[in-house]
Amino acid sequence: MNTANQQRLVQVRRQRRLHRVRNRLFGTPERPRLAVFRSSKHIYAQMVDDQAGSTLVQASTRDPEIRAQVKYGGNKAAAAVVGRIVAERAKSAGIDKICFDRRSYKYHGRVAALADAAREAGLLF
Repeated sequence: MNTANQQRLVQVRRQRRLHRVRNRLFGTPERPRLAVFRSSKHIYAQMVDDQAGSTLVQASTRDPEIRAQVKYGGNKAAAAVVGRIVAERAKSAGIDKICFDRRSYKYHGRVAALADAAREAGLLF
């Protein structure tokens, strides 16, 4: 199998995983969706109310507050900081329960570190 076919296969699997995960989740004002996006250098997390179509709380490694705490945004330590801060911001906004949207990413590495840090900070999944 050549590299073009392998890349296409990876894309197809990622799209299937994305649709499988996303079809089960829907954020409400009482239980918003914690959507995670990761790039090679940064990680982003936001609480989304799908009924209103609005973002309630967000945090990322590009925020100045978080940038001061982490040296590099593409590792598990940075993801844990983002998870803790998004949980603190959610608590201050009155959000306790969420549903976790990992998108097409496996629950592993940085995504798992973010989720675990948010749980430790008091969010209920």
